[in-house]
Amino acid sequence: QVQLVESGGGLVQAGASLRLSCAASGGTFSYYPIGWFRHAPGTEREFVAGISWNGSKTYSEASVRGRFTIARENAKNTVYLQMTSLKSEDTAVYYCAAGMRGNRWEPSGMAYWGKGTLVTVSS
Repeated sequence: QVQLVESGGGLVQAGASLRLSCAASGGTFSYYPIGWFRHAPGTEREFVAGISWNGSKTYSEASVRGRFTIARENAKNTVYLQMTSLKSEDTAVYYCAAGMRGNRWEPSGMAYWGKGTLVTVSS
């Protein structure tokens, strides 16, 4: 039902900032919690940040807390991940996901996924 397309990834130096975008179509976007996940070599796909359907509540993994901010503009069917103070450890393919089932931010609990956008942080 829902299609998600990520954009905004690229190659940056440590300490730089990037803003990722997730554009949604084909569903009732305004009523979906949206999460950002990432997958790096040597690790499982992990939760990064999430946002409630109306943007009133946000969640983040401890490793990015204070550096990454998630926001949404429902009128534009878009969710953003503003990343600052990037570290080499943030290098990964970043995915947005929707269709949360249950109450846990886990990859297995998300029904719809984008193809991902690659973020590479060099030092």
